[in-house]
Amino acid sequence: MSDPVRLLMTMAKAMSAMGLYKPGHPAREHAIDLAYEEVRALQRADRCPNFSFLGDEVVYGQAALRDLGNWDWGRKLASIGVQRLELVGEVSRDEWVGFLEDVVARLSSTSQQSTAEARPMARTNIRFGAIGIRGETQLSKEEHTRRNGSSAVLDLGEEADAVRWMHGEVATRGELPLIEAEAIVRSLSVAMHGDSQMVLPLLKLKEFDEYTTTHSLNVSVLTMALAEHIKLGGNDVRAFGVAGLLHDLGKVRVPKEILVKAGRLTDEERLVMQRHPVDGARLIVASDRKLDLAAVVAYEHHIMLDGNGYPRPHYHRGCHHASDLVHVCDVYDALRTTRPYRAAWESAKALAYIEERAGTEFEPKIARAFIEMMRSWDERVATADGTLARQAGET
Repeated sequence: MSDPVRLLMTMAKAMSAMGLYKPGHPAREHAIDLAYEEVRALQRADRCPNFSFLGDEVVYGQAALRDLGNWDWGRKLASIGVQRLELVGEVSRDEWVGFLEDVVARLSSTSQQSTAEARPMARTNIRFGAIGIRGETQLSKEEHTRRNGSSAVLDLGEEADAVRWMHGEVATRGELPLIEAEAIVRSLSVAMHGDSQMVLPLLKLKEFDEYTTTHSLNVSVLTMALAEHIKLGGNDVRAFGVAGLLHDLGKVRVPKEILVKAGRLTDEERLVMQRHPVDGARLIVASDRKLDLAAVVAYEHHIMLDGNGYPRPHYHRGCHHASDLVHVCDVYDALRTTRPYRAAWESAKALAYIEERAGTEFEPKIARAFIEMMRSWDERVATADGTLARQAGET
């Protein structure tokens, strides 16, 4: 058993003992001592260890702890806002006991604390709190109103900043921050469901060089919405959302002057652009083998049903189901966005394009489901800058 796993297991036993015995009881003190010994042992190997508790998964640094899959204590910690735990300096026994007492008190409290209330406490060497942008609890209509002045307006600026940071990490360090990617998708899911009037939050492009950021968020949202529409399970919805978020990751390797070029690409520039699916898949696989699905989608999202598109596989085969979903969402958002070389298409025109090419470019059932979903939402689409646009007949 690895040191991180031993620490968490002894920590859980210590918290159980603290819930049963009063301070000073031998069983309580012994359990705390064992856990603290593991803290010191781990910090000798890793000066600043950090853990993340994501639903049924526990992550140490950027690696999932397979021995702790479906760990009940991980879900308990996340439920009280302790989604991330960091030991940032030499932890004293008093600090460790104080942290454990705080967690036990939260777990035993009858009042439900929100993620916002569970932000890191004022302890020098132990930090804990929520991961990501929004908490697991949904934003209320009143909170939307307080932040934005209208319950129908959603601000996704923090998510956009997080995506830009993530792309920067990949571009400069070649490492994909898996925890942050999953946190962004969870945050988008909360945003999608936080207000019944806000069926689909889509970012509007303010500058051409923001395209990759806003497009990644929009495709993730559209993909999760479509996955829900065709009644996929929650785990698949989130996994497909991560794949949608990362589908264009390879564009971090494309020079900016090509990405934002206003005119037609040269043959050489087009070849550079068309390398991004392969580059994206390689970046994802190199970062975490657990993201095989996202890597497949990054590779396949420009391959058409009839075998055209790019990259060209050595032999024609069907794409993964997730790639079929991301492909149609990718094309729709691209057509609906103003680009340096063309104006945005109206929704009706973009949907007509998808309908016409179902069976050649797009998987027919997925294309029909997407069109059905979008046309069922023709009342209004909320955008991050506060614009409410009619889907049908938008000018």
